Amino acid sequence: MIFKAQGFLFLFCVLFFAGSLPVEAQQSDITVTKDEQQRKIDIVIDGKLFTSFQYPSDYEKPFLYPVYSPNGSVITRGYPIAPRKGERVDHPHHVGLWFNHGNVNGLDFWNNSFAIKDKEKYGHIVVTKILKAKGGKQGRIKVVSEWRDWKDQALLEETAEYIITATKNTRTIDHISTLKALQDVTFADNKEGMIAIRVDRAFEKPTNETLIFTDEQGNPTKVEAQADNTDVNGLYYSSGGYTGDDVWSTRNDWVLLTGEKDGSVITFGFFDHPGNVGYPFHSHARGYGLFASNNLGARSYNKKDAEINVMLRKGKSLTLKHRFYLESGEKVTKEKANSIFSAFSREY
Repeated sequence: MIFKAQGFLFLFCVLFFAGSLPVEAQQSDITVTKDEQQRKIDIVIDGKLFTSFQYPSDYEKPFLYPVYSPNGSVITRGYPIAPRKGERVDHPHHVGLWFNHGNVNGLDFWNNSFAIKDKEKYGHIVVTKILKAKGGKQGRIKVVSEWRDWKDQALLEETAEYIITATKNTRTIDHISTLKALQDVTFADNKEGMIAIRVDRAFEKPTNETLIFTDEQGNPTKVEAQADNTDVNGLYYSSGGYTGDDVWSTRNDWVLLTGEKDGSVITFGFFDHPGNVGYPFHSHARGYGLFASNNLGARSYNKKDAEINVMLRKGKSLTLKHRFYLESGEKVTKEKANSIFSAFSREY
């Protein structure tokens, strides 16, 4: 009887203190639904779509799209899947939130899209297995993909896990990718990588400039000036104290992007893990809406840095861990971001 009474008291305390937590700190319910016919997995939080893991056969890689903030605002660009009025239509390979690299055995996995006709210099990623799609207080998706050349010969087998948690005002995705070499593979130092998101117009930097960027193959892409900068108010900031355009090419524990949309301040960004090769990652964050963080690029950003070239012999693996964090309601302070980074560093 004493044991039962103690057990009851313990249960009562757990329920009492859980019930007394602030609403915004309580874990949300996450539903994960697999749709094999549509080649996607939906992640729904408290009854509303957060994002979908999509792996359509007519795109060159899997991606998360769209991505919604807790307040209901979409933070990803619509183009090329569902273009929205007033947004930019450059770089068709910038789709939602994705993970890849610009030079693997000389093949460009980053820039490949339906716009590329000569595929010999490009690679593509094909999902081959869905190992897990599970909801609860934590959502988990685990998939196996192959990084292939233009002849469909596989260079790498990637096992990627997406671990999703949420509260009323926050969303977190921990992305853990293990890349196993199916033949000898070299990741060459390259600025085009690795974990990235193309953002909605509201989170771009206000500008009237026309810009031209050149990819790994020397192909120029023009980013046209936009006459209307109404409600365009994005600002990057980082653990190293850099802001705006100064974030590009710098090394940081984390980089965040903040702006206001639909009457709410929204902040989101990427956190590196100290166990990653190339830590701390370099920032490939552009004012026109590309937001990326890269562990396998260094000298391609800063000529003073030593090159990062990673070779994997057949059968060997490389694991990279990143956190994507999203919050609506207020700008995330540097102190809070440092706390998130510290927690992420300890969890894996």
